[in-house]
Amino acid sequence: MKKEAIQGFTARITQASRSELIVILYEMVLEEMKEAKEAYEVQDNTAYVRELKRAQKYVSELMAVLDYRYSIAYELLQLYYYVNKCIITAIYKKSIEDITKAETVMKKLLIGFEGVSKEDKSGPMMKNTQQLYAGLTYGKGKLNETYLDPNNRSRGFIA
Repeated sequence: MKKEAIQGFTARITQASRSELIVILYEMVLEEMKEAKEAYEVQDNTAYVRELKRAQKYVSELMAVLDYRYSIAYELLQLYYYVNKCIITAIYKKSIEDITKAETVMKKLLIGFEGVSKEDKSGPMMKNTQQLYAGLTYGKGKLNETYLDPNNRSRGFIA
């Protein structure tokens, strides 16, 4: 995954609720699959396998966080097994078609979980993180992202 994508996901994770974390995991899987396809197009086999293995780790995490008190968890588990099988097949056969099959399932699940996360009002899972404000400043030849937490009085100059 590219550095910019990692930074974006990291910032979102610090502010995410429980259901938003699942949405972010889905997006990370899809991002890894997209980058695996890009690596395949330029015939970079090492990057292709690396990106798919990362996607596989995220799918494994989705399996691990299922709550089996609900029957839908078993149905989701079967879908995750299918996605995992597609990833393994894509690695073994060097096949874009298998990645596309996995992406189709993950995109449909992502849409459903996005709807759930919009209704989740539980607040961020992580406590004591810096509040993220979208602030950009110009640095020497680049833009710098600024983090400000108005509740943190121990930062900066106090007169």
